[in-house]
Parts: sequence; C-alpha cells; structure tokens
Amino acid sequence: MSRIGKKAVSLPAGVSLTVAADHVQIKGPKGELQFPLFPEVTVEQEENAAVVKQTGGGGRKARALHGLVRAHLANMVEGVTQGFSASLEIVGTGWNAKAAGKGIEMQIGFCHPVKMDAPDGIQIEVPNPTEIVVRGIDKQKVGQFAANIRRVRPPEPYKGKGIRYKGEIVRRKVGKSVS
Repeated sequence: MSRIGKKAVSLPAGVSLTVAADHVQIKGPKGELQFPLFPEVTVEQEENAAVVKQTGGGGRKARALHGLVRAHLANMVEGVTQGFSASLEIVGTGWNAKAAGKGIEMQIGFCHPVKMDAPDGIQIEVPNPTEIVVRGIDKQKVGQFAANIRRVRPPEPYKGKGIRYKGEIVRRKVGKSVS
C-alpha cells in the first residue's frame, strides 16, 4: 500500500465529489475539475472525505497509481477551494511585461515583442512591469504555463538577466579575469 495513497482526502464544505466509471469530478466555489480513473484504483466517498483504494492484486503499477490518484485529488480539492498561483519576475534593463487581452506581451531583449496567449482556465496579472502572476484552479496548467513563460528567456548565470520564479536563486558564474 502506498504511504501517500492510504491517507484520506478531506472534502471541505462547498466541495462535492462525483465518481463515474472512468473519471472523478470535483466541484467547488472556484470551478470544477476532472481526472481520469485507472482500472487499478477506485475512489469512494466516506462522509467528508475521499478514499482511494487499490483493486485486484496490488502490484507495482497499482501501488504507484494509488499514490498518484490521491495526490491529484488533493490538488484538485485545493484548486477548487483556494486556487494556485505562480509568480515570475523579469530582471534586465528595459525589460518589461504587460497584459494584452487574455495573454501577455513581453519586451525582453528581442527585436520584437513576445506575445503568449493563456490557455483556458488561466488568468494572468501584471501588478508591475517586472512581475507576472499566473493564477488558476488546475495546478498542472498553472505550473506549465509559468514554465513556458520562463523558457522564453531563462536567467543567465553571468549577469542574472532573464525571467525567473519569484524567490529563485540563480547561481552566478565568475566572468573572465583580466590579468
């Protein structure tokens, strides 16, 4: 049995769980999310909690999926109640970003502005020109879109210029020494 999988996922007030044959759906105040079910695991609702159980023999794949499904359910519950966010900061002279409709437009040292459209369920905020906040209820979509923004201009090790996560420490290198 998986150590993570055997813990029950608590369902706060206002969150409902619907288990179908091939997927699980969680509805909450911020929206609804779905996750496909695997034949090796089942999800049952007990009072104010969701319990993930293995079906069959409990082989290696079933143990792995047991913990995976439980972790996804916990993330879905947190997403529909509180939501997720990822903050990025832009470091570089004259580099900035601004919200453009449903996407973002960045001036980050290229000869042209870089435009990115946000996927469905993702909101982008630009509190100041050097800060970007990505919000949504799906943890995977929020993290992936933040990674896509960072990938456009990752921080470089000599001057530290680029797009980085808020609080990320960039390991710096020493430049050439003049002798």
